[in-house]
Amino acid sequence: MTNSTNIHEPTGAESQSTVPTNGKLTAREKKWIVYDVGNSAFVLLSTAVIPIYAKSLMPADGNIVSAWGYAQTIASLVIALLMPLLGSIADVQGMKIKFFLGFFGTGVVTCCAMALPLTWLPFLIVYILATIGLNGSLTFYDSMLIDTTSNERMDKVSSHGYGWGYIGSTVPFIVCIALIFGGPALFGWSTVACTRASFIITAIWWVAFTIPLITSYRQVHYRATRDQLGSAVRGTFSELAGTFGKIVKNKPLWMFMIAFFFYIDAVNTVISMSTSYGAELGIDSTQLVVALLVTQFVAFPCAILYGRLSGRFGSKTMITAAVVAYMCIVFFAAFFLKSAAEFWILAILVGMFQGGIQALSRSYYGKIIPKDHANEYYGFYDIFGKTASILGTFLVATTTSITGNASLGVLSIAILLVLAFVFLLLQKDPTQA
Repeated sequence: MTNSTNIHEPTGAESQSTVPTNGKLTAREKKWIVYDVGNSAFVLLSTAVIPIYAKSLMPADGNIVSAWGYAQTIASLVIALLMPLLGSIADVQGMKIKFFLGFFGTGVVTCCAMALPLTWLPFLIVYILATIGLNGSLTFYDSMLIDTTSNERMDKVSSHGYGWGYIGSTVPFIVCIALIFGGPALFGWSTVACTRASFIITAIWWVAFTIPLITSYRQVHYRATRDQLGSAVRGTFSELAGTFGKIVKNKPLWMFMIAFFFYIDAVNTVISMSTSYGAELGIDSTQLVVALLVTQFVAFPCAILYGRLSGRFGSKTMITAAVVAYMCIVFFAAFFLKSAAEFWILAILVGMFQGGIQALSRSYYGKIIPKDHANEYYGFYDIFGKTASILGTFLVATTTSITGNASLGVLSIAILLVLAFVFLLLQKDPTQA
């Protein structure tokens, strides 16, 4: 295990005290935020276009809800298993950006590869690899937040990341949708060819908005220096065991992580399964896509507003409020979602709370963990987040397969939200001590 004397504490120019507690976003904060603009383009495409395209590749008797659920489950499982180990190594000086680049590159290359003429199963495999690349990069990106700003500004910066990610992702998405619907008439391309071109456009956008982060990021907090890399790697498993032991002894932290496990399960499942669920109900694909586009515009101001409200009421209070809102959303989807108009209502409701709960979860966690082991702790954060995604999508997919009723699969998500609510009520907020 790395000796505690090797832990780096920022001083002088590196100190986070140089970050203003109020006022405008700094240049470093803005360059961190724009990666959310880049990767969110792929997230939006994965929610609105890719499931519809995948369904078109499947045989007539195929069930996209089940297939999509299992694809999301596999991708989440891989990330959950890898991130704690890689996160511990990334806490060594200079390693965080290298792991980030590796996963980012994987995501971009496989996003382009989805444009190849593939049948449904190979396409889903390539999509799984792209999702692993995306989610892996996001783990290291999230942990970069503590190197970018101060505790007092984390909610604001994180919320702006999600907010600008939502609104920024609509630009390439609108271009892609215009190409898919107008390309056949304008260029003589088939709808399939236009859809495949949208994957390339999304990858280019992703790269363009990653460059500012890559060129400006500086790892401020780390547990070992570059010349201690060998001993740090050899001590990785000891570090992981030690970190797990510290989490177990920190009751407010592990109670939040369990609550997070359950509520982020619901949030991610609603995001990843909404379009496939709507398609299974027979809602027109155009209506699905336009409604989800509206979600992005609603989510932009709501995510930023959530960040501001957290300054007044506290991060935990706003997270709890969002959990209650998601209970209502799930019940609405299970019992009342039958038509395109109701899907529009669902999309607006999700947009109001989706960005806020994600942004504040990221920043709240960053406030209550040791900064010098941030990647390692965010690795465990991913175990809870991605394993939760495994449970949620698997639960929906399995319930739908067994009962033949997608509405019952959606309803099962409410159980997880109730459990999350209970743990949040029982947890003592360390930021309010």
